[in-house]
Amino acid sequence: MSAATSISLAVADAVWTEIKSTGRASDEHLSILETLFGKNMLRACKIFDERGVRRVTGAPSGRSLFLVMGESKRKEEYLCFPEHLCTCYSFFYDIVGRGEQLCCKHQLAARLAEAVGEHQEMEVTDEELAHMLAKL
Repeated sequence: MSAATSISLAVADAVWTEIKSTGRASDEHLSILETLFGKNMLRACKIFDERGVRRVTGAPSGRSLFLVMGESKRKEEYLCFPEHLCTCYSFFYDIVGRGEQLCCKHQLAARLAEAVGEHQEMEVTDEELAHMLAKL
């Protein structure tokens, strides 16, 4: 990872922490994130505004992941661990394969929804959660 990438991620982490502590994303926060993540942040805001983020929590363990809506007409959902992984094509192509982006729009939408506490909640059994993960 380059020094510039490390600095960008550190700045983003500081912004996410601040959003989470206040429970809201100011215009300044969103502007900084847009500077860091470009069009992916704008698309993430659209997904967030359309309430396209669900947190799925397994019971009784409390382990969770996010399901984030895509923007295509098919309206598919992607499994997402906001800081680590998304099952979308862009994550594997643009982030893992080419290293052109820091994260995808689904990860950003999930982080934003988590930081401000505005996401749909869905509880499943740990077994159901395991089946979801087995599809990765």
